[in-house]
Amino acid sequence: MDFSHTALEALFLLLAGHALADFGLQTEFVARFKSQQMQFKDSVTKRGDLVWIHILAAHSLIHGLMVFLILQNIWLAIAETVVHALIDHAKSADRFGFHTDQFLHLGSKLAWWVIWIVTLS
Repeated sequence: MDFSHTALEALFLLLAGHALADFGLQTEFVARFKSQQMQFKDSVTKRGDLVWIHILAAHSLIHGLMVFLILQNIWLAIAETVVHALIDHAKSADRFGFHTDQFLHLGSKLAWWVIWIVTLS
């Protein structure tokens, strides 16, 4: 299976992948409970205060998967997973708002794209 892309195709796919993962695939449940400020109340867990860690990790892994599927680079996928989690964690702690959150996410995709191009040369 050939997953090679031109640079322009890869950039488009990274941006579209972000839109899909952050808007199309993110449910209201994930959007609410990936925040450490939200208390999850359910009989399933006795530690509802820690549910956010699992939800944020799963959401961030989806973003890392998108990067991996597009760029076929595990290190960039891991970097995306970590950076996405850090950005979302800071946003949910009210360190910045929606627009800065999206700017940072798109900036990280641009950084992975540049690294991918440089490492291909």
